[in-house]
Amino acid sequence: MSNITRPGDPPGGRRAAAVWGIGVSVYFVAVIFRTSLGVAGLDAADRFHVNASALSTFSILQLLVYAGMQIPVGLLVDRLGTKKVLAIGVVLFTAGQLGFAFSPTYGTALASRALLGCGDAMTFISVLRLGSRWFPARRGPLVAQLAGLAGMAGNLVSTLLLARLLHGIGWTSAFAGSALAGVVVLVLLLLFLKDHPEGHEPEPFPHQGATYVRRQIAASWREPGTRLGLWVHFTTQFPAMVFLLLWGMPFLVEAQGLTRATAGELLTLVVLSNMAVGLVYGQVVARHHEARLPLALGTVGATALLWATTLAYPGDHAPMWLLITLCAVLGACGPASMLGFDFARPANPPERQGTASGITNMGGFVASMTTLFAVGVLLDATGDDYRIAFSSVFVLQALGVSQILRLRSRVARREKERLVASRVSSVHVPA
Repeated sequence: MSNITRPGDPPGGRRAAAVWGIGVSVYFVAVIFRTSLGVAGLDAADRFHVNASALSTFSILQLLVYAGMQIPVGLLVDRLGTKKVLAIGVVLFTAGQLGFAFSPTYGTALASRALLGCGDAMTFISVLRLGSRWFPARRGPLVAQLAGLAGMAGNLVSTLLLARLLHGIGWTSAFAGSALAGVVVLVLLLLFLKDHPEGHEPEPFPHQGATYVRRQIAASWREPGTRLGLWVHFTTQFPAMVFLLLWGMPFLVEAQGLTRATAGELLTLVVLSNMAVGLVYGQVVARHHEARLPLALGTVGATALLWATTLAYPGDHAPMWLLITLCAVLGACGPASMLGFDFARPANPPERQGTASGITNMGGFVASMTTLFAVGVLLDATGDDYRIAFSSVFVLQALGVSQILRLRSRVARREKERLVASRVSSVHVPA
């Protein structure tokens, strides 16, 4: 299906890459801000004098806002277009980053992370929609993976650059200085971004308030591909997200006895692995659409195996070779989560792409939020026993895999029906 060129497909090309690149740069900055707490977790605990549960609340609240905004943002993108939603997002996440820089108390810092999460929530779905408007459908899997790759590049900047700034110039200067990147991408966005190429305007679609909202959500959810996309995203994304967003650094330093510098290098390895695997997955799925589910389930299996081996390793600390292997495998989680959109995208028409993507994107962030909370609570309850705390990963993986297996045959049947209908339609189109 992914290799079919559909009538009316946008042509792609250099102009498409340039416009889409502006949208991706917004997502790039949003991820820098989103993951900035991952390298500042221990500093935040000292600055605000909080324990593990309170520290995890920063990321939980941020992800709660992010996940809760996904369907509303999808509806907004379908209704208002990419440019307006992205502009609102930039203003919000930049204000959140600035607020976090100057927060004097734990409460104001929480409010700032919530604001940041709200703005961050508006970026990725908008970038997916921008890609579908500027590139042919057959490029969808690769374009989505490249967007994810840009996000991981933002994570890399956060891990390498922001960590150094934090320990070099201090908390306020580091976070406030990074907020300037939000101002730069806002200017680029307002000056140069367009929702779609000339001649490829979307068809007018009537919007009727609450009726429209209910219809969009219900129609998207009825599609098995949307639900499977959500569960693929749920099951694959969260192990790496939890590791990078908050608990990786404390686990490596406090449980494994590594220095912060060495732990930072391992976090960087997760990001670099993600970028490399993303390119591979995008190319594979673009050529072999049927590889989506084996790649997703294979990633889940490999992640579970490495976590189990690391947590069950005898002795106080796992060996370095095992930690390196764990981090390399965690790098596949992000690209695997992008496969969820490759189930939702072909299941929904263009006017529902934002809504369907929003539903799908909720999956991994709900799982991440749940695991962040579980790890924090279990650490406090067990006296910082990371083996017990990180065992919560397996519970969510088991839930997700059971739902994927339940939906897979239904999705395969619907995709086959759509392919047959498409071929019949193309035969009857007059020359």
